[in-house]
Amino acid sequence: MTSSDKTASQRRSSLADSHDLIRVQGARENNLKDVSVELPKRRLTVFTGVSGSGKSSLVFGTIAAESQRLINETYSAFVQGFMPTLGRPEVDVLEGLTTAIIVDQERMGANSRSTVGTATDANAMLRVLFSRLGKPHIGSSNAFSFNVPSVRATGEMTVEKGEGKTEKKVFNVTGGMCPRCEGMGTVSDIDLTQLYDDSKSLNEGAITIPGYNADGWLVRIFGASGFLDPNKPIRKYTKQELHDFLHKEPTKVKVEKMNLTYEGLIPRIQKSFLSKDVDAMQPHIRAFVERAVTFTSCPECKGTRLSEAARSSKIKGINIGDACAMQISDLAEWVRGLDAPSVAPLLASLRHTLESFVEIGLGYLSLDRPAGTLSGGEAQRTKMIRHLGSSLTDVTYVFDEPTVGLHPHDIQRMNELLLRLRDKGNTVLVVEHKPELIAIADHVVDLGPGAGTAGGEVVFEGTVEALRASDTLTGRHLSDRATLKPSVRKPSGVLKVRGASTHNLKKVDVDIPLGVLVVVTGVAGSGKSSLIHGSVSTREGVVSVDQSPIRGSRRSNPATYTDLLEPIRKAFAKANGVKPALFSANSEGACPTCNGAGVIYTDLAMMAGVTTVCEDCEGRRFQASVLEYKLGGLNIAQVLDLPVKDAVGFFGSGKAQTPAASAILQRMADVGLGYLRLGQPLTTLSGGERQRIKLATHMGEEGGIYVLDEPTTGLHLADLEQLLGLMDRLVDSGKSVIVIEHHQSVMAHADWIIDLGPGAGHDGGRIVFEGMPADLVAAKSTLTGKHLAEFVGGAAKAASGKASEPARARSQKRSS
Repeated sequence: MTSSDKTASQRRSSLADSHDLIRVQGARENNLKDVSVELPKRRLTVFTGVSGSGKSSLVFGTIAAESQRLINETYSAFVQGFMPTLGRPEVDVLEGLTTAIIVDQERMGANSRSTVGTATDANAMLRVLFSRLGKPHIGSSNAFSFNVPSVRATGEMTVEKGEGKTEKKVFNVTGGMCPRCEGMGTVSDIDLTQLYDDSKSLNEGAITIPGYNADGWLVRIFGASGFLDPNKPIRKYTKQELHDFLHKEPTKVKVEKMNLTYEGLIPRIQKSFLSKDVDAMQPHIRAFVERAVTFTSCPECKGTRLSEAARSSKIKGINIGDACAMQISDLAEWVRGLDAPSVAPLLASLRHTLESFVEIGLGYLSLDRPAGTLSGGEAQRTKMIRHLGSSLTDVTYVFDEPTVGLHPHDIQRMNELLLRLRDKGNTVLVVEHKPELIAIADHVVDLGPGAGTAGGEVVFEGTVEALRASDTLTGRHLSDRATLKPSVRKPSGVLKVRGASTHNLKKVDVDIPLGVLVVVTGVAGSGKSSLIHGSVSTREGVVSVDQSPIRGSRRSNPATYTDLLEPIRKAFAKANGVKPALFSANSEGACPTCNGAGVIYTDLAMMAGVTTVCEDCEGRRFQASVLEYKLGGLNIAQVLDLPVKDAVGFFGSGKAQTPAASAILQRMADVGLGYLRLGQPLTTLSGGERQRIKLATHMGEEGGIYVLDEPTTGLHLADLEQLLGLMDRLVDSGKSVIVIEHHQSVMAHADWIIDLGPGAGHDGGRIVFEGMPADLVAAKSTLTGKHLAEFVGGAAKAASGKASEPARARSQKRSS
């Protein structure tokens, strides 16, 4: 090789090695203000800042979104037609991107057939294992799948042997689906009185199911089918008419010159409602299903979803239903005991997958657990499973608050997993608030200085040590440590729970104090949610704010979700002497060009679609004539553009004074959402912001006991004080507040702590401590006590002398 060749080779090598940064210039997505950052590759970068400062807009809305869009463009136009259309983010330059894998908190497929096992590769590997080693042998892996029915058919086929001749064949497909429940694990019993009022006719609105209006198409087909008299009360139907109305099999009919399929009401209900996950339904549909339908475990398969043949095939006395019902940590131990050279590679992969569950802190789950019942944190960690053993390197992993739902004891384990992903040569980007995770970052990007329009700027970029020394809001609060309260409130009574045995609870008896702030804690999977949601939330007078996500389209916003728009519309209508419907972008006042969406979507067929601001209304969503009507000097579009904190003053006094609107706005401000614009689409809000909107909505309900499920989710360290103040105000007003929480600051602020454990799954489900925070810190008899004592630091020593001997003895007795 000549010297010139060596020089050229070195130049090429140095150029390739120079691509060690992800460069973002001029990012303007949502509230970002021309943000420019340089992120080191193959490092762990944590994005911090108050809620609404622009973290998700930068990480998910800009970097991850553009990476996914560029990958999609590498596919053929035909394939792209089946993929979601992604618009280009508002950014000037994005360089150095690698393939992005997003591990977010979105719920996993809320399909009633989706389980933890089917959502990962574990169920598929178990099915293959049983098809190879199960005795008796019953067929291929499909014979163990509750999603595959058994099918038998007879037909004729032509076999070409010299002269073609026709032979009659019987075709069999052996599936593992239980024929009684069709692989659902439950059977439903429908209360007919909730479906229709038999004193009325169809035309009089007899059907009381949501969406079945008397003049609607769903009801008209019954009357026009020719099987029923639409003017005859249902109680006067003959036996045949009632059968046709409720149970008739699908039949072709002609209705108003159209060929349609008519079928009975109950098969329709089963297809449209009962085949879907109840938790994924709209609230009014879910209320109807819970009222009209009773789900019970299938008597034939005992809830395993599997046919008798699938249950008969066993390995070491265990069938696949038993294996899926095991706690994953126990299943991993059972699989380790199997030795079969013929399936050695499969066993190795299955062991790795199951051990990854245990390693990531999900060993307490079972493979048959419905995916829709997982919390946001559990769903996120389940999605991580497939990436832990991946051979891919130089990938960008993007995480959204991976510590959600994790006890301080489990956060260290999560940190190790993130560092392992980084050490394999990957770029790890994490949006996070917890100081324990921020501490392990190689690089920190702090956004702010405030939220909403007051945020969207990079206020710090550098190391964790430099962040601590900086004067940013995050830097000032990074070393915050809570102190125990010098005195606690006295309870006004107790809420008795006796023999609680939901999920892993072991007949728990506990007296929950009323009139005080109670924190229920314990490691993930110890039984906290099972205790509170299973035995407390369902009681009368209890207002429960759980972790189920709120859903909304681009048309949904804080004003519509909280019912704030209703008093605003009425105030505008009264002030201007017109109809309230004019002031809704989903009704008469909508801009006709964009139908009130504010934007126009243009489908470019083979290319990515383009979303442009409507030229007629300029994104304001209303007709020009509607914008001429004013309230307090502002039109409806200007009001919807107000931040909550400004709207509180606007509707609190003066010409626009509206008490009903002011009360809702004040609740939104109380939960730390003062920066949100009233008309901001719900699709642009983070998970934590959505949960706090739900909290603000529920605070308006009448109830004596409030149950909050991890309200610190998505909350910045600086906002904790405001949340604690809100809880104090609720208690001081005579309410009882029960909080399921892992955050040490909330524990330290409690009047009473109930700690569950000592472990997760079948190793938990017991009360290991109940008493005052000072007693828990002094005793240090549980994992929570040890971490809380470490967190409060010097305050623990001051409080240790005050710990009461009875409480200490009680905690030690329970933990033993």
